[in-house]
Amino acid sequence: MKNRKTERPMFRVTFARITGQDSNGRGILSRPKEIGAVWARKQGKAGGILVLDLIPIELTQRRGVMFLVPPMDGSDDDRDAS
Repeated sequence: MKNRKTERPMFRVTFARITGQDSNGRGILSRPKEIGAVWARKQGKAGGILVLDLIPIELTQRRGVMFLVPPMDGSDDDRDAS
């Protein structure tokens, strides 16, 4: 059985706040911050399990965007997703 510390998530979950609007009325986003991950289900079951470390208040107010980002190869110390 694998240890969670050595497993990699299927996706990193990031959130970017809407900080304003451009001249075309589209939202301008802040730099995304990692707020959680999606982990594979056990025993080959389809889908994944979403685990959030933070729930931004802007998410409940629909004033931001969540992204699913594939995990990077290499160091997991870089926690900001671009």
